[in-house]
Formats: sequence, C-alpha cells, structure tokens
Amino acid sequence: MLFRRSIVGVAALAALLAACSPAPLPETVSPDPADPAAPTTARLYRPVLAGTAAHVPVGLKPWRELNEEVAPRAGRSP
Repeated sequence: MLFRRSIVGVAALAALLAACSPAPLPETVSPDPADPAAPTTARLYRPVLAGTAAHVPVGLKPWRELNEEVAPRAGRSP
C-alpha cells in the first residue's frame, strides 16, 4: 500500500512540475546554405599562434650539479 502511495505521489509531483515548465521555443528556420544571397555573420581572422610566447634555446648547464640537486639524499625518502 505504501509503495502505491509513493508512486502516485511521484506521478502527481511530475505532473505539477511539467505544468510549471515554460513553453518550448518556436523552431527557427535557418537560411538555405546553397543560397548565395543568404545572410552571413562576419568572421574575424585570428592567427592560430596569436598570443604564444617565443621559446628560444638556452645555454648548456652543468648536468651533474642539476642531477645532484634533484637526487634523493641519504635518510630522505623519495
């Protein structure tokens, strides 16, 4: 009996929520893509690499010292 009441309650709640939803928007008809006189939106050209930083090679560094800096020390866990 309790199960039936919960189903009826959920169905009533769903009906109330469906009644409160806004009406669907009307479908708009887009212009025919094959029509050369169809209106278009202006597109601005933006280069793909605009805003990127320039990366240049750097000089060599002593690899042994750099390796010693990041290597685990005795008594220290990695």
